[in-house]
Amino acid sequence: MKKYHFNYIILDESQAIKNPESQRYKAARLLQSRNKLVMTGTPVENNTFDLYGQLSFACPGLLGNKNQFQQHFSTPVDRFKDSERAQELQTRINPFILRRTKKQVAKELPEKTEMVLYCELGEEQRKVYNAYELEFFTYLNTRNELDIERSRLHVLQGLTKLRQICNSPALLNDDQFYGNSSAKIEVLMEQIGTKSLQHKILVFSQFVSMLDLIRPELVKRGIGYEYLTGQTKDRESAVENFQNNENIRVFLISLKAGGTGLNLTEADYVYLVDPWWNPAVENQAIDRSYRIGQKKNVIAVRLICPATIEEKIMELQESKKDLANDLVKTDNSVLKSLTKKDLLGLVTNPNSG
Repeated sequence: MKKYHFNYIILDESQAIKNPESQRYKAARLLQSRNKLVMTGTPVENNTFDLYGQLSFACPGLLGNKNQFQQHFSTPVDRFKDSERAQELQTRINPFILRRTKKQVAKELPEKTEMVLYCELGEEQRKVYNAYELEFFTYLNTRNELDIERSRLHVLQGLTKLRQICNSPALLNDDQFYGNSSAKIEVLMEQIGTKSLQHKILVFSQFVSMLDLIRPELVKRGIGYEYLTGQTKDRESAVENFQNNENIRVFLISLKAGGTGLNLTEADYVYLVDPWWNPAVENQAIDRSYRIGQKKNVIAVRLICPATIEEKIMELQESKKDLANDLVKTDNSVLKSLTKKDLLGLVTNPNSG
């Protein structure tokens, strides 16, 4: 198609070309046209550099070359939280961006309520969590900043294990079995039991293995459900069954597989089983039900284990939100920019009493 000269080229879900190193971005740049538009609900998913890929397609030259953008904007804004550079970037891109929030687009939508439901870890689950937390704290505390930078994968694995234990120790891939107690499943089943007769419910988790622990609990209680992950071949029939079959009361969805492209307006309760680093991803999940066509009030519930990494993730999301909102982005994904101090802030110091 690069041989043809188009009048308009419009890229929908343009975050797909946010990485200038990707083959998809390079292929898109070969297309020729008089006018170019990019459309997306999440212009920035990870950091300000995501803007470069999309805007260098839509407005070539606006942000300079890749290295110039990185040095002048991306590094100062993402790494050093430079609000002046963030403002400068916003001023530069503002004339080329039409941004409409959901409130502007769909004034007829009913209310959306967001709340947090705290799930207190039981003795067995807390014991496993504390042991892993101590191990992770000791690892971080005995490494310098450079060591941590070099062992990002190990750090990510440590954070993931703590998040998995908050769901259930059964999610750990270790050889040893630590039990399958889950405060969250207990709370979730209690919620679903009281609400599924009158309401349809979406349940999101980042961990497919957590959805697989929830499934038998629904079967045990005779509650009809649908199930969607990245492995689901026929998404449409799963969506249609949930939307149109009165007997299907719950839809279990993996966060990444169900974050976009689904219209689930029959649901009016959304449960987020585990918090994600980037609240924009959570918001997209909630908005599977909170969209045009929704007639009921939507209630979104985050399940959080107190005194764990999950509470700290929520605090971290808030602390990083101000800078994120300076740009067109929804919320900044913080995982890649965490310093040693940030990481230690996610776990409890065993010596602090």
